[in-house]
Amino acid sequence: MTSRTVFTFETTHHALWAEEVARERGIPAEVIPAPPAARARCNLALETLPEEVDALAAALDGEGVPHGRWTAEA
Repeated sequence: MTSRTVFTFETTHHALWAEEVARERGIPAEVIPAPPAARARCNLALETLPEEVDALAAALDGEGVPHGRWTAEA
């Protein structure tokens, strides 16, 4: 079984900021609708490749982008 991790945000601003950080760092990421089960306050989420999750988290932390992680078994 594989898992899928998405980054969730409190605001649209944070989601778009995270997308910008990913792009600047060369981390492949896509803005997607936040899964309802994630109970995110913002309707946007960011998804990256499984092997890039830790790199994206570190980049967002380094830039001060508030975020959460939601993981679902696929």
